[in-house]
Amino acid sequence: TLICTFYRIAVPRTRILATGGASHNKKILQVLSDVFNAPVFTIDTANSACLGSAYRAIHGLVAERNVSLADVVKLAPEPRLAVTPTPGAEEV
Repeated sequence: TLICTFYRIAVPRTRILATGGASHNKKILQVLSDVFNAPVFTIDTANSACLGSAYRAIHGLVAERNVSLADVVKLAPEPRLAVTPTPGAEEV
């Protein structure tokens, strides 16, 4: 399972937070980073797929009040950089 939380899609400063079991697979994360030309971060938390899904659910509940996803996850464990895009990948 791999759940990705996208902070800013298709704009500069895009950041991907990958959670779940497959987020431990560096090759999968590298493909994700290269496809979206964005750094991929992970968190060292048990049941991180559930946690990522819960953040998205909370964000859905409060989105009509203009609460950003960044505000929802501000108390979350600090993500760590897992991979960055391969130079030249965006050209492929």
